[in-house]
Amino acid sequence: MALALDIVKGGFSPQSAKAINGQVQSSITAAGTSISDATDLTASINVVTTAAASSGVQLPHCEIGDEVEILNLGANAVTVYPDTTSNRINALAAAAGFLLAANTAVKLRKYTTTRWIGYLSA
Repeated sequence: MALALDIVKGGFSPQSAKAINGQVQSSITAAGTSISDATDLTASINVVTTAAASSGVQLPHCEIGDEVEILNLGANAVTVYPDTTSNRINALAAAAGFLLAANTAVKLRKYTTTRWIGYLSA
């Protein structure tokens, strides 16, 4: 993806460049222990800075092709849940989440109306 600076050089406003590249939420507190009470993510790039044991985050409602990145800088693993109870991440059951270890990241892409695929960092 192009840098926002390069997009501005192409004639777009700085606000448009940021919208094209995505918004960063840099201080998220994971909460809850299920899909129904996990912290709702609202940005395309999300940095979890506080993660109590067994806490989680839920992907935002997205269109097919959208990507969401999550970086867990909290002290504990965070459970990442899909955007709705009927949706799935990789081969997990509907509404099931996966553990994102501390100091790791994941990029997720919605590739059908009900499926996400996730790519984990090392």
